[in-house]
Amino acid sequence: MNYDEMVLKYKKIGAPVPTREMIKTKEQIEGIRQAGIINNKILDIVAEKIHGGMTTLEIDNLVHEATISLGGIPAPLGYEGFPKSCCTSINDQVCHGIPSEKVVLKNGDIINVDVTTIYNGYYADASRMFKIGITDDRANKLVKVTEECLAEALKVLKPYCRLGDIGYAIEHHARLNGFSVVHEIGGHGVGVGFHEDPYIPHFGKRGTGLVMFPGMIFTIEPMINEGTRKVFLDAENNWTIYTMDGGWSAQVEHTVLITEDGFEILAK
Repeated sequence: MNYDEMVLKYKKIGAPVPTREMIKTKEQIEGIRQAGIINNKILDIVAEKIHGGMTTLEIDNLVHEATISLGGIPAPLGYEGFPKSCCTSINDQVCHGIPSEKVVLKNGDIINVDVTTIYNGYYADASRMFKIGITDDRANKLVKVTEECLAEALKVLKPYCRLGDIGYAIEHHARLNGFSVVHEIGGHGVGVGFHEDPYIPHFGKRGTGLVMFPGMIFTIEPMINEGTRKVFLDAENNWTIYTMDGGWSAQVEHTVLITEDGFEILAK
């Protein structure tokens, strides 16, 4: 069936369907795939170089230089006023941590490095968790379960699955392990722009929400907290999100494509 036929099929049962703009063309998919290759290389460089005693500004410099050398553009730099080329979120920072020469990685820390690359006009977005030195059992479990939450989401990812299936898989696994899922921030469409429709919540009810058509490209990026899911925005920089109770948080992000027979990870 083509797009119009499938839209009609699901509209008949009252299911929300994606707009045509949410479905990427073959040319766009290939462009985003190439951006993903560059983005992966940048995160590989971070994985190789990150260490205790390093400042988060040094991480940002590493990301910026690697991006430029690979022919890309760091998408966060200047985006709605964001001052750096990547996000570095440590311990109780949920997301959007701003790299700084004053923040030094130390033994036992966990950090999320979030990189988005523009390559030939196309965007790819991914983040990874890194453990610095020897981390304790609670940090190890938090990072492990966060990675598992993303893996659980991928298990349900297929043509014509529902958006609620993705969110349910994430939150169900987090709760089974005693953790909570941030509700205020989610994934998003990506590829032609930095943030596109649809919005991807990391919680939900199975069999509900938008029908996910082949050709859709979006991020899945669960933010998992060890305590309360409640968060707050740093009033000084107006960017960084923290856990309300000071508990630690972890996040892992992939850019994924829904294909005709499953899915493809474009950036990780």
